[in-house]
Amino acid sequence: MDAFYASVELLRYPELRGLPVVIGGRSIHQPELLADGSRRFARLRDYVGRGVTTTSTYEARALGVFSGMGVMKAAKLAPDAILLPVDFDAYRHYSRLFKAAVRAITPQIEDRGIDEIYIDLTDLPGATLPLARRIKQAVKDATGLSCSIGVSPNKLLSKICSDLEKPDGLTLLDESDIARRIWPLPVRKINGIGPKAAEKLAALGIATIADLAQAEPALLQEHFGRSYAEWLHQAAHGIDERPVVTWSEPKSISRETTFEHDLHARRDRAVLSEIFTDLCTRVAGDLQRKGYLGRTIGIKLRFEDFRTVTRDLTLPDPTADPTIIRRAAGECLRRVPLEQKLRLLGVRASALSSGSALPEVDQSPQGELPL
Repeated sequence: MDAFYASVELLRYPELRGLPVVIGGRSIHQPELLADGSRRFARLRDYVGRGVTTTSTYEARALGVFSGMGVMKAAKLAPDAILLPVDFDAYRHYSRLFKAAVRAITPQIEDRGIDEIYIDLTDLPGATLPLARRIKQAVKDATGLSCSIGVSPNKLLSKICSDLEKPDGLTLLDESDIARRIWPLPVRKINGIGPKAAEKLAALGIATIADLAQAEPALLQEHFGRSYAEWLHQAAHGIDERPVVTWSEPKSISRETTFEHDLHARRDRAVLSEIFTDLCTRVAGDLQRKGYLGRTIGIKLRFEDFRTVTRDLTLPDPTADPTIIRRAAGECLRRVPLEQKLRLLGVRASALSSGSALPEVDQSPQGELPL
């Protein structure tokens, strides 16, 4: 999906089309409805606090504002950009709509998150281009939103070429196009080459996918190890044998929040307790909604110096009960010295198993932050 969260917001606020819009911050930045029926929107320059941008419109990206950037840094680059709070309920709603529209055409779908899927078109009758156009139109009709599709022999190439003509793109690519269309791209365009690997490759004089394709396998193996070096070589030549996986079990379900300002375990105990309880309740709700039980409950803490600590506790029996999750997470907290201020708090359930006839969460567990 194209700039998915931002595009959903533009459905709600069509007067913002064509403007730099950033999604992030907190709900206090809701648009204000004025007496004449118009809306007043917050601007990035007015933002004070910690917060990270979730996404941005293409107009904001042209100004250098991208997802994962600190809101305060984004404000320096685009102070007049509109700032909207995230609304995950709305994004999940449109995610379900677009995936249902595609499944009505083909059930062979691998879900890759809220805004991205892989589709296996191999066994569908008809020419590929009309079929891809049909999928694009189905998504548009169901959501009012545009998507970009890359059609190629495998997942690796499709991922790359789905980004080549955004927004509202449709790119067809086969093996004969790799040298002309893929090799000139930077190595980071390959999904699986992160910042650190790209930095190491750059130090070896490897900047483009063409450079990587022509690199000596022995050189890659010396610096990256045998397994990753082999994958790098294959990826640069457009080789990817992974099938479209239509179903897989999640490994964990978690919720976390980064605070607007650092909180102290004792001085801000009441606030932290409320946040902690809410995270446990939301994890329990996610488990119940998805039909899972968790046996291992864990916490994640990030302190003011960016040090991150995790603790886990395995229960005798799996659960989706918010009170039990709250109690287990509290036991984990007791194993961490809470002397520094906190900037992030998270709760996680793992070692998942399928549950049936799970009751709905009807209230939050009670309790204070353990010290």
